[in-house]
Amino acid sequence: MTKIADIWSKQSVRNIGKLLSANIIAQVIGLLVYPLLTRLYTPEDFGLMNLFTSIGGVLILVSTLDWHKAVVLPKHNEDAGAIVHLSLLTIGVLTVVILLTIPFSQPIANLFNTPELATYYWLLPAYVCLMGIWNVLNYWFIRCKTYDRISGYQISQSLFSAGYKSGFGFMGYSGGGLIYSSVLSPLCSLVISISLSVKKHLLPLFSWNNDACRQMAATYSNFPKFSLPHSLINNIAGQLPVLLLTPFFGQRLIGFWGMALLLSFSPISMITNALYQVFYQDTTTKVNSGKSIAHVYRRFTTWSFVVIIPFFTALWFILPWLTQWLLGDEWYVTGEYIRWLLPWLLSRYLCASTGYLYDVFSKQKIGLYFEIIIAGARLIGLGVGIYFHDFVLAIACYAIVSAIINGVQYIWLMSFVRRYEQELAI
Repeated sequence: MTKIADIWSKQSVRNIGKLLSANIIAQVIGLLVYPLLTRLYTPEDFGLMNLFTSIGGVLILVSTLDWHKAVVLPKHNEDAGAIVHLSLLTIGVLTVVILLTIPFSQPIANLFNTPELATYYWLLPAYVCLMGIWNVLNYWFIRCKTYDRISGYQISQSLFSAGYKSGFGFMGYSGGGLIYSSVLSPLCSLVISISLSVKKHLLPLFSWNNDACRQMAATYSNFPKFSLPHSLINNIAGQLPVLLLTPFFGQRLIGFWGMALLLSFSPISMITNALYQVFYQDTTTKVNSGKSIAHVYRRFTTWSFVVIIPFFTALWFILPWLTQWLLGDEWYVTGEYIRWLLPWLLSRYLCASTGYLYDVFSKQKIGLYFEIIIAGARLIGLGVGIYFHDFVLAIACYAIVSAIINGVQYIWLMSFVRRYEQELAI
């Protein structure tokens, strides 16, 4: 405990513990139900859900123009509240725009060679709106250090998701059950979170100031200019296998791929989300106060390699057998896919935990350049697999180039810290 206390303050450790515990509980709930879900739904059903959430994920990012990430930065709550209002306004506008595209759902579905998507397209505006609102509230809670609310949302959403997916599966709703659950579970969790927070934490948001909104839009204009394209390219690049490979290889292989991503990135995400949310607030406070931060990142890097590399090495030998035992015989190939992802998982863990440094040091433009490079490299990797009509080759190239560029990106992020420390010393 002494070493941990040297790295982070006691309050930071407690906050990380809250979020990490909630993430672990939420992920365990999800993982425990998947052996049942893979026997209630087919790989094609999971492929359809992956396509729906991939399209929705891109639109969710656009919904706030990335202004929600700036909620943590202002010194005064009034300014932060104005950023919340900006974000909610853009969410409303985009939701209306998506509603207007519903009459064209069949042609949109045909673009992905997945006609079944049209049946559930009408749920997309609700999905984007709900997830966009939570993204805004999540950063407001981070600013207020209300980590209990974030933890409660994560656990409740996982419980609702597991319950709805199982219930719809037993009722025979096939692929639609997974999509209905993707909308209903965040809706229920959001209603609970707002109802429990409205008096204590959300009251400052009820005062709307148009002048403050305009001022904050100008002050934090780098977020829609650079941070949004950064996030958007990152998300689209992450969704490329689903969006690009579905028309060529079909829903079944995409279902296996989606499960590989879920099983591999869920444990990583539960750690990176906790670190990101706490360290973003903590680093911003220290930088605003002119305090040193280098020791945090030195220890973080060292312990990450010490713990993760031996663990991933052991996983390499058991993954196909593990996924077969957990999900069923036909899911053996999922473990083989995850093997290709391991180097990328390590580099992604490092970048995802510290990506807020672009915002803290106003270097969003550099982050955007990295995302453009990695998106282009991923597109080329997938193109190689499509050209040779080899799905495994496509995801292998995709994962390898992602790992290499993420590694370079992390080194660049750490250079921000070194420069800050040099300026601090002077």
